[in-house]
Amino acid sequence: MIETLKKVLPEKTDRPLKKHLKSIEYINGLESEISILSDKALQSKTLHFKKKIRNGTSLKQIQHEVFAVVREASKRVLGLRPFDVQLMGGLILSEGNIAEMATGEGKTLAASIAGYLKALEGKGVHVITANEYLAKRDFETLKPLYTFLGMSTGLNISKLSSAEKKQAYKADITYGIGTEFGFDFLRDHMVNNKNQKVQRNYHFALIDEIDSVLIDEAKTPLVIAGKAMSSPKLHKVSALLISSFEEETDYQVDRENKFVNLNEQGALKVEKAFDIENLYDLEHQSLYHYIIQSLRAHVLFKRDVDYIVDHDQIKLVDIFTGRVMDGRTLSDGLHQALEAKESVSISEENKTRASITVQNYFRMYPMLSGMTGTAKTEATEFQNLYGMNVIKVPTNRPVKRVDYTDLIFMTKAQKYKALARIVKEKHQTGQPILIGTTSILQSEEVAKYLREAGLIFQLLNANSVEQEVKLIAKAGQKYNIIIATNMAGRGTDIKLGEGVDKLGGLFVIGTERHDARRIDNQLKGRAGRQGDSGASQFIISLEDELISRFAKDELKRKLKTITTDSNEQVLNKDMNQFINTAQQISEGSNYNIRELTLKLDDVVNDQRKVVYEFRDSLLEKKDLIHLIVSMLGEYFDNLIEHHCPETIAYENWPIEHIEVEIKRAAPAAEVNLMLDYEDPEQLKQEASNIARKYEAYLNQWRENDQLQTELRIVCLSVIDQLWTRHLEMMNRLKEGIGMRQYQQEDPIRLYQNDGFYIFRYTFSEIRKEMILELSQHVQDYCNSGNEGVSKDGTYD
Repeated sequence: MIETLKKVLPEKTDRPLKKHLKSIEYINGLESEISILSDKALQSKTLHFKKKIRNGTSLKQIQHEVFAVVREASKRVLGLRPFDVQLMGGLILSEGNIAEMATGEGKTLAASIAGYLKALEGKGVHVITANEYLAKRDFETLKPLYTFLGMSTGLNISKLSSAEKKQAYKADITYGIGTEFGFDFLRDHMVNNKNQKVQRNYHFALIDEIDSVLIDEAKTPLVIAGKAMSSPKLHKVSALLISSFEEETDYQVDRENKFVNLNEQGALKVEKAFDIENLYDLEHQSLYHYIIQSLRAHVLFKRDVDYIVDHDQIKLVDIFTGRVMDGRTLSDGLHQALEAKESVSISEENKTRASITVQNYFRMYPMLSGMTGTAKTEATEFQNLYGMNVIKVPTNRPVKRVDYTDLIFMTKAQKYKALARIVKEKHQTGQPILIGTTSILQSEEVAKYLREAGLIFQLLNANSVEQEVKLIAKAGQKYNIIIATNMAGRGTDIKLGEGVDKLGGLFVIGTERHDARRIDNQLKGRAGRQGDSGASQFIISLEDELISRFAKDELKRKLKTITTDSNEQVLNKDMNQFINTAQQISEGSNYNIRELTLKLDDVVNDQRKVVYEFRDSLLEKKDLIHLIVSMLGEYFDNLIEHHCPETIAYENWPIEHIEVEIKRAAPAAEVNLMLDYEDPEQLKQEASNIARKYEAYLNQWRENDQLQTELRIVCLSVIDQLWTRHLEMMNRLKEGIGMRQYQQEDPIRLYQNDGFYIFRYTFSEIRKEMILELSQHVQDYCNSGNEGVSKDGTYD
């Protein structure tokens, strides 16, 4: 109870924890009066709370009673009474912060308390999990509790119909994975009817494994793509050419930031191969794009690490779980570049139709909160980007896990031999072992060494999430040896088998330091849950990717002073600090990638808001004719400014061309522009008069529902097509961002400025095409003899 919690808290307890400790005392003080309520009386509390909120009571004022009610309901419905640390987790979540709770501490139950509290406001709560299996599991586990308390629940997973999704979003509490919520947002801005939208306004999101969702997955934007014809021949020629290129001679690689670019020699080779003068000329932009994508495919993507080849297809691998991502492809020709590299059939390209970064999606929620076992190392990023504080919740019982110092070897081969030797020793005692790897390729390598040692094990490679969870859950049984990617089965509670605690608990082995300490800590945290015994040991080598990417030069200097034993184990004590430094450099590099991705998307995000808001207005407005005609005056002004700048003498103005364009926009108009205008304002005034007369003429069509419906569909199509083209132009602009750092200006600033001009052009094109579509439809109606048109189809 509360006294136990006070004992495990550090002497210098953070102020937030002290505050929450007082709240827990209040909640516990209510337990005696809440526990004597009948089921009916307990259930009626939900309506009681909602009524109070409607009458102006804040959630803060009823929070203690709400927590006491949920705890009692959980006890009766689920047979689980939340610990004080779970109440503390719930309090942290309800304030919009991150509760760092160790594995096995009951994050799911803590989330249910905060979720119920926020759902009382009637605006919907989204509970985000790391994968669909966990979403279903938590939904099914907690649904009886929510139903008892009068709250509806929904499950938002892939492959649901629009009607099913809409129903899921209507629920008080909706479970699902973050990417599906994000894709639904994008799809909602591609519909042709407002009733086809499935989401409602955002209110509160509670993210489980928040570091995985907002940090690990944040380097890759959410993208909806449409199929477009690619050029298989050009992909194959580019792949053939790039395969002969050599690093440093023809291209440079920034392995820290995973960036590649041609150098002067490489560009010359491309120009010679395609018989062109300058690869960087605007007319060769598409060729440059194909070459760069081919270079990325060859240099940055490794077979059996980033992707596999299966039945003449490239299948991407989730780098965090090691699972194959069926149906997922890379966009903008990169997937086709991989296909050309591996000589498999070239598929159609994916052209980006809509996209958003994970960060910008979740920043749309008025309040965010989250849970994880490991977030402290990224606390600054969470605070800066989302305004969330990371608050560490003490464990219900003291942690007994032993984390041994890393064993460092000179080569990978020596590392794996040592690993097999240690596994064999531990296995003979019956102690269960979980081996965490960073990729499928490494899993296979570890498996090879264990087979040679005569050991029997389970290898988790590209299994379904459900299979992984079941196998990981059994990792604590005697004599079990499991090899899995570091993230496989994340969120799964590993319980120890009978007698295993006395053998030392689960023994976790890491085969390589990850890009971030946080992910290493996640692996360690699989052992020693709820006060169990356990141990962790990282067995690494100086050939590991972390060293080759982030400490290659420093290692060369250190090699002269390194001493080893007969097994080639490094004995220098300062090498552990060397590894730690490399990992910190890696963390900084990954942060920079996420920061750059977000800065670039912030530019598009501002544009996206304008386009989506405009698109939504088309869905809402009944009178599309008035909306489009209201753009006519500005369109004419821009047309005149473009063709009649101060740099051209008025006698050279293309008046006849301007007249043709005005007639296209306002057909049936009597347009007779004079040829002796000396001031563009005179010309603008004439065009403005034509626009007003045309608008008056169109009044007769405003009650024509059929025309209004046709216009809505065609105008939405115009926006979607030009927005797709705009995203492609912005992606092309982004491709050169690495080169622009060599200019004197900030490359982000240049991207913002160029992006602004491209967007202004795109929006002017949207306006122009919508005006022309309106004109064309009205003409078609005139020609078909519809009522309400003057005999000659003109107006004065």
